[in-house]
Order: sequence, then C-alpha cells, then structure tokens
Amino acid sequence: MKLRLLLGLGAVLALGVVGSTARAAAPGAFTRPGAFAWAPGYTCSGGAIPGGTYTSLTVAGNCFFGGDVTVNGNVTVADGALLNDHAFSPLATHVVITGNVRVGKGAVLGLGTYNPAAVHDTTVYGNIVANQPLSLYLSFATVQGNVVSNGGGSGPNGAFRNFPTKDNTIHGNLVVQGWNGGWIGVIRNTVGGNVIFSHNASVVVETPPGCDPELGQCTGSAPGTDSDSSEVQTNWISGNLICQDNTPAAQVNALDGGLPNVVGGKGIGECAGLTG
Repeated sequence: MKLRLLLGLGAVLALGVVGSTARAAAPGAFTRPGAFAWAPGYTCSGGAIPGGTYTSLTVAGNCFFGGDVTVNGNVTVADGALLNDHAFSPLATHVVITGNVRVGKGAVLGLGTYNPAAVHDTTVYGNIVANQPLSLYLSFATVQGNVVSNGGGSGPNGAFRNFPTKDNTIHGNLVVQGWNGGWIGVIRNTVGGNVIFSHNASVVVETPPGCDPELGQCTGSAPGTDSDSSEVQTNWISGNLICQDNTPAAQVNALDGGLPNVVGGKGIGECAGLTG
C-alpha cells in the first residue's frame, strides 16, 4: 500500500508537466505577502488560540481559533491534536497562513467554514500536507500551493469519521489517497493542477439511515460501506482527474446534487466517465 501511495504522489509531479497548459486557465495566482514585523510563535495545548499575529503556530491539543489570526510562517498540528473543527468555531473571520500547514498522525485539521453565508477569508499561501490524519475538514478555503493527504482515517471506530473537501480554491494539486473511515468526498472545488483520489475506503455506514454525514447529523455507525461515499463531483479542474481503487468507486451522486466534473485535462480510471 505504501508503495502504491508513493507512486500516486509521484504521478502528480509527472502530470504537472503534462498539464501545464491546462493549468494556465486556473484562477489568478496569489502573491505571497511580503516582509512582516516580528511576532512571537505560539503553542496551543487546548482551548482558544487568541486573535493576533504569530511567526509560527503549533497545535498540541484540542484548539480552535478565538479571533482573527495571521501566522507569518508554518502551522503544525501535532500527532493526535485537533485544530478548529470549523463547523463549531465561528469566532475567527480572517485566517491567513503564509507558510505551510503540516498535519500529523491521528490529527484533525479544520479550516474555513461550513456556512456558505459566512465571510470566507481563510488563505494558506503554502501547502497543506497531512500524514495519516484522522480527518481534514476543508471548506471555503483558499490554498495557493498543494493539498496532499496520505493515509489515515478512523477505520471502523472513533469520531471524525468523515472527510469533506468542499468549496475550496486550490491553485496547486489536490491529492487524497489511502484514507479509511466513513464518508469521503471532493465536491465543488476549483483546482489549478491535478486531482488524484485513490485507495480510499468507506468501512463505516452512518446511522440512522438518511442522515447527512457531511453536516455531522449522524449519531451512530455500523460496519460496512457507505454507498454515498467517494463523491467526486461538481469540481472545476485545470489538470487531470485520476481516480483508482476506491471503495465504493468514485461517483457523481445526482441524488446529492452532484454534477459532472469540468476537467481541462483527462478523466482517468474510475473518473473517466465523471467529466462533462
């Protein structure tokens, strides 16, 4: 499995050359902010991260943004830590990270907001890289670099059984591979590079039937495959869309409002028929 995941990641680099023409049609690139005045680093072991400006941010516990935050450097979410499950943390309106975000094993990263009527002003000027995370909750965020998530998930047990990547603008590549949990989906994103969605498996069915796992409305789970999982739909992708070895197979779910993906490159594997 590790070899397949690494090969999948390597494909991003190879396809980046092939898809360079397509990526020219991506949204206008951001310019990284210039020099800033000195500000201290901050480590959060739990609770609210005070609004302010920091040279770095380390999350070592269960933390959320307690105000507008600018990090003129990198953010690290340590193994097993939680940063701002954003559906429940409405205090931060503006979040700016000029460096990279790294997410450790068993950690959760929430950036953006589920509320389409809220102010959407969360920007990461670097990359988001997650190594065996419990989950990522990314919605209405802007990422100038790449978003890469490799492995992880809750398996059949535990909280944060869902992995929603929705309504984001990602100027680089989006890679989600090897995650095992409940529901996972890539929906309504604008991606300037390639999208790779591979080796993800739903091993949990959310209960009661008819609840919406994307909105956290489910109160229980049972072993099995969620037939609504692996939704890859309504995305605008300048490069290629590659899907392989997912359980269930990648799909456009019309019952959930899904539409075919608009792809500047090619749809490959399970996603060959998911473009329009």
